[in-house]
Amino acid sequence: MSIATKTGDSGTTGLMYNRRVSKCHPRVEAYGCVDELNTALGMARATSEHPFVGQNLLAIQKDLVILMGELATGVEDLARYVRDGFTLVGPEMTAKLDVLVREIESLNVSYRGWVTPGATIDSAALDLGRTTCRRAERRVCALQETNQLQNAEIIIYLNRLSDLLWLFARWVETQTTSGAPQLA
Repeated sequence: MSIATKTGDSGTTGLMYNRRVSKCHPRVEAYGCVDELNTALGMARATSEHPFVGQNLLAIQKDLVILMGELATGVEDLARYVRDGFTLVGPEMTAKLDVLVREIESLNVSYRGWVTPGATIDSAALDLGRTTCRRAERRVCALQETNQLQNAEIIIYLNRLSDLLWLFARWVETQTTSGAPQLA
């Protein structure tokens, strides 16, 4: 089977369970932004010189696949999605991010004023991920506002992830100074 199925030539795409929608449908826009986020995090992971960051980004990328699957499923098909054994975004996913946020914050990573991205390649890639995450969050909020999102935990997860990415970027920047706090 070829990757070029030609089923999207008319400007539509398939959701889970063969539902066809416009390629500019808000649901497609939301999971497309999460896909971009996943790619940005892949770039951040590939450029990172810090194993702590890289290992955690890989775990987050795997969670984003779960999140995208849920977003690619219409509300009317979510019960079937769960019956078929797929995982929904849950508080336990957000809790993992909360643990990382607390760990980095415990190191007293400091900053002054507004941060200008680009101090290092690592931190710039993380800031690109953060801003991409915020866009994905806005698109998911648009789904919620039109009653096309059942699981509000997705918004909580994305909000926490953008905070974590900001902290990761600031921590990476501190690694260039002597005596910077270290993570295991």
